[in-house]
Amino acid sequence: MIQEAFNSDTLKGRVALITGGGSGIGFGIATAMVNAGAKVVIASRKTDVLEEAASKLKAIGGDVAWVQTDVREPEQVKRAVETAVDTFGGLDIMIANAAGNFVVPSATMSLNAWRTVIDIDLNGTFYCAQAAYPHLKASKFGGRLLAISTMRALEGWPGCAHAGAAKAGIISLIRSLSAEWGADGIRCNTIAPGAIGNTLGVQKIYEDQGDEVRRQQLAQIPLGELGRVEDIAAAAVYLCSALGDYVTGTDLVVDGGRQRRMQEGSGANGKKESAA
Repeated sequence: MIQEAFNSDTLKGRVALITGGGSGIGFGIATAMVNAGAKVVIASRKTDVLEEAASKLKAIGGDVAWVQTDVREPEQVKRAVETAVDTFGGLDIMIANAAGNFVVPSATMSLNAWRTVIDIDLNGTFYCAQAAYPHLKASKFGGRLLAISTMRALEGWPGCAHAGAAKAGIISLIRSLSAEWGADGIRCNTIAPGAIGNTLGVQKIYEDQGDEVRRQQLAQIPLGELGRVEDIAAAAVYLCSALGDYVTGTDLVVDGGRQRRMQEGSGANGKKESAA
């Protein structure tokens, strides 16, 4: 459990802003950071989701605020950053987690579908980075910029080309920022989740596609099971704490070994498996 991996002082004194923080991986990261001692601001488009998430975080002792934000709008992202600074006196951790994705063949993908995913995933990450920069630079802990990519970003993602391209762009962006902002004490990294259970993304892309796709998915994971939201949250706490002080410009893959299996091009029994 994440509570056993880190203590309540691991992120003590730090302020974190998490986009897409009301549900899924974002909420998991918010929960882990609260348990590790951080003050947390969660941002999302849906106020009802934010209110419920904030209530749950406060129930476990979290010092929490929320702000309605559409990351496609740079002014709204700037307002979210200002909310964190005004509420808690600064910003030490920026988590660009908000994302959109759905299965659609590239040949029939609408231009609006392409633009929407690129806007949320890639452009939204840039807006988060730029708005947070001066505050991360001022952090006495050394600022942290963390974005969520995917292990499919550099492999190609048939059926989700828009998300794959956006996530590949995020990896390149964060690597560039790690070089530009290192002198400012800002560590910039990405986390690449594999298939994480109990998330909307896995439900849409894998589980809703039928039992055969799910079987193929599990066959491609050497550890033989879907990941947990807590696995991504633990990686985030590590990178954003003093434990990750000397880590920047990296893409931390958390996928149960799936990337290695896919590179081999074989399933659990050494037979060729189609990528799901």
